Amino acid sequence: MNTERIAIFGSTGSIGTQAVDLLLEKTVHFEVAALSAHNNYRLLAEQANLLRPDFIFLSNPENRLPFEALLKYKPVYTGYGNQELESYAGTGEYDILLNSLVGFAGFMSTYKALVNNKKVALANKESLVVGGQILTELQAFKDQKLIPVDSEHSAMLQSLTGEKLSAIERIIITASGGPFREYTLEQMKQVMVEDALNHPNWEMGAKITIDSSTMMNKGLEIIEAKWLFGLSVEKIVPVIHPQSIVHSVVEFIDGSSKAQLGPPDMKVPILYALTYPHRVKSSQPVLDYSIPFNLDFRPVDPEKFPCLDLCIQAAEKGGAAPAVLNASNEVAVERFLKREIHYIQIPEIISTSLKSIHSETIHSPETLKEIDTETRIFANNLLK
Repeated sequence: MNTERIAIFGSTGSIGTQAVDLLLEKTVHFEVAALSAHNNYRLLAEQANLLRPDFIFLSNPENRLPFEALLKYKPVYTGYGNQELESYAGTGEYDILLNSLVGFAGFMSTYKALVNNKKVALANKESLVVGGQILTELQAFKDQKLIPVDSEHSAMLQSLTGEKLSAIERIIITASGGPFREYTLEQMKQVMVEDALNHPNWEMGAKITIDSSTMMNKGLEIIEAKWLFGLSVEKIVPVIHPQSIVHSVVEFIDGSSKAQLGPPDMKVPILYALTYPHRVKSSQPVLDYSIPFNLDFRPVDPEKFPCLDLCIQAAEKGGAAPAVLNASNEVAVERFLKREIHYIQIPEIISTSLKSIHSETIHSPETLKEIDTETRIFANNLLK
């Protein structure tokens, strides 16, 4: 049996580096066909020298010369810019794409990989948030070739194995509550960049860490779950679970529930997505039931976390609203990280964008790109 070939988009990010660790540890066995990064050319070169992919992509062409100087072998092809990456997703010779790109930039790669009838391990939730209507109509999606990497959606998928979707009563999607779950509204007004980047449970990239603190991340995950499992958003209920041990719970119409538990470690859902529908032995940490521990749950306070309601409103409205939501959030988070706006102004930018930019239908990926561009221009000019 031939070894499957894997392409890892975003190999220098949090998910990508953990996937590379699994490969180097020999927990999973793939031939690495391609690796990509945006700016971190030094780490990309280090990974490439270890894994020797035929194809390497660096989104930022400014680092071309120092990057190529670090390579200790000659790849078949080295590409620069996002278009090169998207082209490879659509035409490359690989078996599975791990898409861990950040934000809307990952959508076209997901789309082209599925059109190319490839299996996609999806860590780029924005693909389904902005383009779920398009992706779910593709044959590869209907053939279950899109496998979620997010711990919550992996938990849902594992809990639903052997079950009918029609038997779902609702899904409980858990959230740590981030660093501000105990803050008052007054304290939230004083949040600085360093505070928001200090997540209590997970080690993630800057953008997703901010999204976790505002609970925008949980809202995006609700939209992702809606498309993955064909559910209405009112059937997907967020709750605060500070320990991040129960990753999701599926309640069924007969009153029973199934949940997936584990320490807050992304290697397990990455591994599950890469090997689905099978399981392989690994050395990842497990819960120690010989030591007492608590599992706490509480409702979400919508006043403290308005981004969550904005996500639900966008999902219910449909059309281009989730794309506007996502683009305006990406702009707001970037501006916050640059200290151009205050933390509590993130939802303000998103809300204003949703009220101002309208498009009832999404006809194609090109339509999404147009809406994304329009929203970014609009959101960048707010609060100046």
